[in-house]
Amino acid sequence: EHLPVPSESSSRSDRALQDHEDETQENVLNEETQNMEKDEDKQVRQEITGCFQQEQIKELKLYKIASELLQTERAYVTRLHLLDQVFCARLTEEAGKGMFPVEVVKGIFSNVGSIYTFHSQFLLPDLETRMSQWASTPRIGDILAQLAPFLRMYAEYVKNFDSAMDLLKQWTERSAQFNTIIQDIQSQEVCGNLTLQHHMLEPVQRVPRYEMLLKDYLKKLPEDDPDCSQAKKSLNIISMAATHSNMAIRKMENLKKLMEIYEMLGGEEDIVNPSNELIKEGQILKLAARNTSSMERYLFLFNNMLLYCVPKFSLVGQRFTVRTRVCVEGMKVLETSNEDYPHTFQVSGKERTLELQASRKSRLELGKRAPRWIRDNEVTMCMKCKEPFNPLTRRRHHCRACGYVVCYKCSDYKASLRYDGNKLNKVCKDCYFILTGRADAEEPVSGKKRGILEIEAAQVSGNSFLCGFLQYSTDRTKPCQRVWCVIPQHDALVLYLYGAPQDVKAQCTIPLLGYQVEDVQRSVDHPPTSFRLCQSKSVHCFTADTEEVKLRWLKVIHKAVIGEMPECQTPVDDDLANGCHEGVPDGT
Repeated sequence: EHLPVPSESSSRSDRALQDHEDETQENVLNEETQNMEKDEDKQVRQEITGCFQQEQIKELKLYKIASELLQTERAYVTRLHLLDQVFCARLTEEAGKGMFPVEVVKGIFSNVGSIYTFHSQFLLPDLETRMSQWASTPRIGDILAQLAPFLRMYAEYVKNFDSAMDLLKQWTERSAQFNTIIQDIQSQEVCGNLTLQHHMLEPVQRVPRYEMLLKDYLKKLPEDDPDCSQAKKSLNIISMAATHSNMAIRKMENLKKLMEIYEMLGGEEDIVNPSNELIKEGQILKLAARNTSSMERYLFLFNNMLLYCVPKFSLVGQRFTVRTRVCVEGMKVLETSNEDYPHTFQVSGKERTLELQASRKSRLELGKRAPRWIRDNEVTMCMKCKEPFNPLTRRRHHCRACGYVVCYKCSDYKASLRYDGNKLNKVCKDCYFILTGRADAEEPVSGKKRGILEIEAAQVSGNSFLCGFLQYSTDRTKPCQRVWCVIPQHDALVLYLYGAPQDVKAQCTIPLLGYQVEDVQRSVDHPPTSFRLCQSKSVHCFTADTEEVKLRWLKVIHKAVIGEMPECQTPVDDDLANGCHEGVPDGT
């Protein structure tokens, strides 16, 4: 009838239970609060760590730029030592014996001695001291700002550069003793298979290198850095000196091209002259005056003359013979009309009048004149079906209409050719359909797209950054094969590998972007003209014929692998790239 009255002990138990629950809840809240504080602390620490890492990366980049400046400066001082203490000192010593005038040596080397003294005794020691103290004094702008005004001495060297090149050429030809000394020093290992002219260009190239490194240094340097104002000050001084150097570099590149033409023409006089400037060169057809035939020729157009040349079948040495020089002054060019030979024009000068035809392919010309025959050694596959040739089942044949090298299946057609009195001649399948008017052979059949490799080597070689033969291998255990390599202008980041200069299909392509370029060191297994392209486990090994050819390839590839547009280089094998020859070779 009555509810039980709680005892004192039960009341204490209830209170204890309630206190425990309150304490547990408080502990949970405290734990959650601590976790939140830990997360906030962690986020703050991460932000601090991130900022610290970014600062470390910036400092590391600045250190790398400063290290590159020091390393290149050491190499540069070594080259200056070669110029001043080896070439100049040896020639001065011999000139003192009366072999040739001392003034000639002074005229060639100008103030290279002062430049060598400045870099070896001032700039290089200061850079070495600063890099050894980089942890406490991480800056280079103050050193360059202090010493940059001395770079104005390069103005005298650059101004004298053209005259020095002229003197060097004159006395190399005039004095046997002078030439012997130059050749003797150039044969030494310290020269690295480079000529005196190449080493003399280094002082001209050095100032633009300072400008490039300083610009990169300023990009990585914070605006509030105490070294920023000094770096900008030195950059302004160096940029002014670099402007003069760039002009000399362009002249030197033109001089190199003139030297190449001089060799191609078998030592034609007056070619290597700083006043000469090559404007254009290329293959052309010459129309005969007494009949309706045409002959393959080659033109070199300079600012002051036009050289009309006959190609020679030669892979080395002289490639052309100069038939006529036409002075640009007073020369007239007229476009002419010829139904049988379109794209013709007339060049008229004091010395001679030439009627020429551009070698532009046209269906209207097919069969009207004898074609230029592609040489057998310029292809490794049928130029129509792209099947590789072999001496037994797939031999080489020539189409009498287009001159292409094709297999027996692709040449099993006959058509009348106008240039041969409308007689039936063996032609390829495409020319047969064009000449007979039965179908348009160049229209795609069944909508099939061309593969990435189905690009003619001659097509891309004529419009490329660089092309030429290289030895190639992907495995050290396998022998190298000689391949025709092309980096086309329409696809500057891809290297195409062909079996020969006139192949219509590439063997493979190498997308250059992202590859590492390794300059292989001299060893028993690798000649000094070798280099490699590496990416992950993919390795491509190349070997050039000469050190100069290797440097040309490296100059283009170094740009392509980082996604930059390369500069056009002189073709390595002009005669093969253009198919230059005289007359029509025998063929089946």
